[in-house]
Amino acid sequence: NQKTKYPQDYAPEMLETFINKHQDHDYSLEAMPNSDKKGFISMLVVMLGFTFFSASMLAGGNLGTRLSMEKFITAVIIGNIILCVYTGLLAYMAGDTGLSTHLLARYSFGEKGSYLVSFLVSATQVGWFGVGVAMFAIPVSKVTGINVGILVLVSGLLMTATAFFGMKSLTILSMIAVPSIAILGSISVGKAIGDVGGITGLLSIEPTGTMTMSAALASVVGTFISGGTLTADFTRFSKDKKTAVSTTVIAFLIGNSLMLAFGAIGAMATGQSDIAEVMFMQGLIIPAIIILGLNIWTTNDNALYGSGLGFSNITKQPKSRMVIINGIVGTLLATFLYNNFMGWLNLLNSFIPATGAVIIADYFILNKRSYTEFKYAKFKTANINAIIAWIAGVIGAYTLKGITPLNSVIVAIVTYVVLSKLNTKSKSNDINNRTGKVA
Repeated sequence: NQKTKYPQDYAPEMLETFINKHQDHDYSLEAMPNSDKKGFISMLVVMLGFTFFSASMLAGGNLGTRLSMEKFITAVIIGNIILCVYTGLLAYMAGDTGLSTHLLARYSFGEKGSYLVSFLVSATQVGWFGVGVAMFAIPVSKVTGINVGILVLVSGLLMTATAFFGMKSLTILSMIAVPSIAILGSISVGKAIGDVGGITGLLSIEPTGTMTMSAALASVVGTFISGGTLTADFTRFSKDKKTAVSTTVIAFLIGNSLMLAFGAIGAMATGQSDIAEVMFMQGLIIPAIIILGLNIWTTNDNALYGSGLGFSNITKQPKSRMVIINGIVGTLLATFLYNNFMGWLNLLNSFIPATGAVIIADYFILNKRSYTEFKYAKFKTANINAIIAWIAGVIGAYTLKGITPLNSVIVAIVTYVVLSKLNTKSKSNDINNRTGKVA
């Protein structure tokens, strides 16, 4: 090494090893290289774990007690098709570019403008992480007598630890959780159906309330459209666009439908929409704790992973570091968030779909599925058209009749495209006026 001196007597080979050990294996601030991309099975398992979401069971329970079985099935099918289109488009973008949601947002919202997307999504996900920890700790404490604070601390730190290791741990966790939840949950649901006289008995149960189809569709779509905005964070690992889209669509059609069905059948047969609560009533304590733990664990790890990428985009710190910080904050505030902020978190959820809509419109409509490679791209500081379109989408969600989250997406797409076209035409006319040319 020609007697070159290194700080603190580091040998060159030791320094190289240190850097390799501490490089960002989740590629928080760059495109995913082809060498780290994964095949169909690995991605399907991860995406199924992504869609196994406890809140979907609660929504299913609400639907199951207010709709006939025929209308329930119709709402689930149509609602999940809408979700598949939305998340499938985001998955295609990630499969094509290898970029996370937050880096894709730079093309439409601008470098600093993308911080809006990252903060909205990430802050919401940290909040839901804390709520999820409490959702596990409180019912387990009731049936085991273990102190809630201890359960919150232990479960929160365990979930943070697995999220720290990124996609590898998410894949392993999903491989354990997906079949466990599907099998144990199906056994419990089968027992519940048997207790009410079989399928015939279940179908004879009359709804205890009423709900319009548009409200039912809004409930199905609303269960996951906000979380679905983070689809690109995971599908960027797909080896190609086909794998990204197919695994996303299959996961939502199977995973989200299964969660909704578990919730509906549980509520109809026992009055409880959460499959874990149904199992507690059936005396299946250990299986219930396993299902509850795995279901929330996969959801929370995905939430921490996505929030880590988001705050990494803002702070330029590695995702792993942000995951630790977010996990600690979410764990410490778990009970407080559960008791006080679920309403606010639901409100924040309604702000998110319009951001995904702008990202989709920019890629598919304005740029015709062709982006400059990320490392060569020059981004605006902030794109005012994107921000106005996002605001319009949020307003549209609350002022238009129909399917609330879908209204938000459609209004944001139309507003963004129209503003961008008008802005382009205005610039063209300005240049022609200055050069004396006729537009």
